[in-house]
Amino acid sequence: MAESTDRGEGTGGAGGGHTDTGGAAGGPSFPTWLGTSTESTISLMGRDLAEDLMGKVGFGELVLWMVTQRRPSPGRVRLFEACLVALADHGFTPTAIAARLTYLSAPDSLQGALAAGLLGGGSRFLGVTEDTGRFLSGVLERQGPQPGDEAGWDALAEEVVSRERAARRIIPGLGHPVHKEGDPRTPALLRIAEEEGLRGPHLRLFEAIGRTHERVLGRRLVLNGAGVCGAALADLDLPPDLLRGFALLARAGGLLGQLAEERRRPMAMDTYLLVDRNATYTAPEDGDDDAVRD
Repeated sequence: MAESTDRGEGTGGAGGGHTDTGGAAGGPSFPTWLGTSTESTISLMGRDLAEDLMGKVGFGELVLWMVTQRRPSPGRVRLFEACLVALADHGFTPTAIAARLTYLSAPDSLQGALAAGLLGGGSRFLGVTEDTGRFLSGVLERQGPQPGDEAGWDALAEEVVSRERAARRIIPGLGHPVHKEGDPRTPALLRIAEEEGLRGPHLRLFEAIGRTHERVLGRRLVLNGAGVCGAALADLDLPPDLLRGFALLARAGGLLGQLAEERRRPMAMDTYLLVDRNATYTAPEDGDDDAVRD
């Protein structure tokens, strides 16, 4: 179904724009559109948190609203939350293992375990969401007018792939270490975007790269789900520089699930002992077994 029109610009309180009247008693002012509070109320985006938002606005909708300053349509919320679900957990990835091992070492520091997992969100895991969105946005900014049909998108994609190959650069979001024949998240995300009328230029370009890259590279690679999420989030008009934050938001939920399972069915101690008990001494590569002193 086509998405409905966004509801409200969200440029201040429920009744209109924001006027900066200065701080208390004429002191310094720190304007914010987000959370403020008094002795008896809490406001968020100019709405009463308890009366207007709690129990009435879902978490995904709230995040989109806070970031874009526009209340999103149900279609945008659906695609956004589909991306969060797609990125929440992917098994015993390095981020999950790091969180579990940190929790083993410091069970009194749940925040440390979550942080350890989130800090691993880089170019190989999770970061590809932002990298793909940035890459596609950069191509579209340089392109100017967008192609009008699939053939035009394919021509642009083939040109892009050829340029990146000549420069010996990889295309983010292309290929997956496990899902060699197809990432199951990819068709689901594309279907949802199509159903909600949100299959925009970033997704169209990425799909075209998926169709044409084999002619240039000589081998077939899949469009991975994290990269499709980057394209979909960019089509939701979210800033490319913030896309990794949404991947981390999703993975925070997944890591909490990993830590809950670690409490019920521990595996971190076995992982630690497996590595520790199988560690073997190896002499330095230069053959000098003496300690090197600075």
